[in-house]
Amino acid sequence: MNYTFIGFILYLIIVLLVGFLTYRKNKSHNDFFLAGRKLNPWVVAFSERASGESVWILLGLPGAAMAFGLMTMWDALGCVLGIVFYWFVIAKDLRKESERVKAITIPNFFAQHLGKGGKLIRVVATLIIIFFFTFYLGAQFNGAGKILNVTFDIPQFWGVVIGTVVVIFYTMMGGFFAVAWTDFIQGMIMIGTLIILPVVGIFEIYAHGNTLGAGIDSSGNEFISVVGGATGWAAVSIIIGGLSWGFGYMGQPHLLARFMSIKSSDKIKISRRIAIAWAIPAFTGTILIGLVGLAIYGHGHFADVEHVMPQLAKTLLPAWLAGIFISGAIAAMMSTADSQLLVITSSVIEDFYHKTLGKDVSGKALLYLSRIITVAIGLFGFIIAVTSEKLIFSMVSYAWAGLGSSFGPALLLLLKWKRTTSQGVLAGMITGAVSTIVWSKITVLDDMISVRFVSFALALLAVVIVSLITGKTNPVKNAKFQ
Repeated sequence: MNYTFIGFILYLIIVLLVGFLTYRKNKSHNDFFLAGRKLNPWVVAFSERASGESVWILLGLPGAAMAFGLMTMWDALGCVLGIVFYWFVIAKDLRKESERVKAITIPNFFAQHLGKGGKLIRVVATLIIIFFFTFYLGAQFNGAGKILNVTFDIPQFWGVVIGTVVVIFYTMMGGFFAVAWTDFIQGMIMIGTLIILPVVGIFEIYAHGNTLGAGIDSSGNEFISVVGGATGWAAVSIIIGGLSWGFGYMGQPHLLARFMSIKSSDKIKISRRIAIAWAIPAFTGTILIGLVGLAIYGHGHFADVEHVMPQLAKTLLPAWLAGIFISGAIAAMMSTADSQLLVITSSVIEDFYHKTLGKDVSGKALLYLSRIITVAIGLFGFIIAVTSEKLIFSMVSYAWAGLGSSFGPALLLLLKWKRTTSQGVLAGMITGAVSTIVWSKITVLDDMISVRFVSFALALLAVVIVSLITGKTNPVKNAKFQ
């Protein structure tokens, strides 16, 4: 009997059941996109963490650690610092202000908060979200194909099909309620995988009379170095590039929506503690999984290094436990893909159709349209997944840089700097998106310094400079909300 397969099927049944059970909770598009701002702090924290890390934390980052060694610790450290920063600096203010201006999406929050130029901000923000999130969504579906291929020998194409169908179904049915509650389950499975699997792997290495450090070093001295053996600017660039992952958290609409959905801003402190307590062992574990794989299998063992986590689970764990943990990788994909589907759908329906075009239709009609758009966007993400040859790590990095720089600096300054203007926000969004696209295409520049750092810094400067030029008073005080 294949216990791994049974565990996986049971998991799928659970998430589909959540979709059915939460179907009737959606009375309007506000419920569909933000769960009526009724979620408890535990659900919000686990949902934010599960959505935040995606299949990247179980496939992409362990694969990078196996390919490059200890230098990937800077990526993990950057992510943890980013998580701590935006939970302390962004979360509470965003919850308060988004409710005050009655905004249920980030583009609409910008528009409502600033007043002037709201329609143009919504259109530009919606286009940025659709563009970068399709790559991000494609990476998640691609991850499903890899996991099912390694685990059950299902052809990668059909693995992508299975992952796409399941995610589209329960997101379409249950909306944000389904997404948040499945994230809660998925977040627990993910953290279990990221703690237990590397511990078992390290014991396995020691049981064979070896050490983790010696096993890594056997593949080459550069793998045991925190800068990959680089010196001078190359070493500095590696550190900056890794830490720059932290900038992206402030600009991810699917994560910021979690802050907006909590019952009360007073509950943010509870969620923050849970989220940080999840993040530190999770990112330690994901790097260790890659390093354990490097120590056990050696450099060059896999044609695709992003297979290391499911292969370790199958090799080192009992079949039933491997089934649960491999479901954790599927959980990581689903927890992010469903959130991204909702963000794209909300931008198209709420920001463009409802607000920009001014289509005043009933809440039930908007809910119906939201479900149609969810299916359409999911299918587009499927096409990206089956046609792209990029690794999950690189696809997520690209989308992360684009979204983080387009929205992060604008949101940070809008919440914390009274002189931020609508023109400044618009300039920051465009600068972040364009600099990400251009810088990523010039390999020699991206090798010198990460696009994640450059695009964020340029967007931040754009917001500040244009705001100083276009306004000397606080535009929020006199805003006429649109």
